[in-house]
Amino acid sequence: MSARNNQANKAAARERLRAEREAQAKKERARRQLIVGVSAVAVLAVAGGIGYAVVQANQPSAWEAAADAKTVTAPRNTEGANGTTVVIGKASAKKTLEIYEDSRCPVCATFEQAVGPTVEKDVEAGKYRFKYVGATFIDKFDQGEGSKNALSALGAALDVSPEAFLKYKAALYSAQWHPEEKDDKFAKDSYLLEIADTVPALKGNASFKKHVEDGTFDAWAMKMSEAFDESGVKGTPTLKMDGKTLTVEGSQNPPLTVEAFNTALASALDG
Repeated sequence: MSARNNQANKAAARERLRAEREAQAKKERARRQLIVGVSAVAVLAVAGGIGYAVVQANQPSAWEAAADAKTVTAPRNTEGANGTTVVIGKASAKKTLEIYEDSRCPVCATFEQAVGPTVEKDVEAGKYRFKYVGATFIDKFDQGEGSKNALSALGAALDVSPEAFLKYKAALYSAQWHPEEKDDKFAKDSYLLEIADTVPALKGNASFKKHVEDGTFDAWAMKMSEAFDESGVKGTPTLKMDGKTLTVEGSQNPPLTVEAFNTALASALDG
């Protein structure tokens, strides 16, 4: 091999090595740019996610929004400001029995299962009228939603008719359907609708179902809950007539049997 060819080969080798190094350098620069770009996008995504989470955290919940609602849709068969006065019975009845209840309250369930049918019969007979005041304080204790959701569903039943309201209330408190206090089953619309299927006036009632699922009466339920808070009543169930609390004789306990109820009621009706 001539010296000239040897020099030419060496020059070609050096050129190939230079070209390979340049190509490798370009790849390395491109890789670094890609990493920087992806990192920037990731930082923006994380920042955006944090921003979205902060915004969402600051958004009021559906129930908070309902409580702050300026416009309240009240069920039919109600009276007063925001429809929070619910009185059922014959206008000719001279007395009104007020009952304060929380739908999740186990003692309310005991009262309704034992005494509820007697109250319904008395109201139907015109012995007295029935005023209902719903509470949601159990939800406040465990950050639940069942008391509020059941109260809203009761509003949907009342919108159908007073009779549907009474039957649905009885079903909610029944031994078959009323959950343990710690079990917030009333928070589920599906469970409330399942119970409603046991009430003829509500079974297959598309309007009732829509009101429950849409939360039509959520704001009303919150206003009703406010009415309870403003009543001064501290526990449920509480029964009143003419401003006087009905209790078991010699105690501050509500009457939880028909016998105790009738005894307490007789004195109130005579007063």
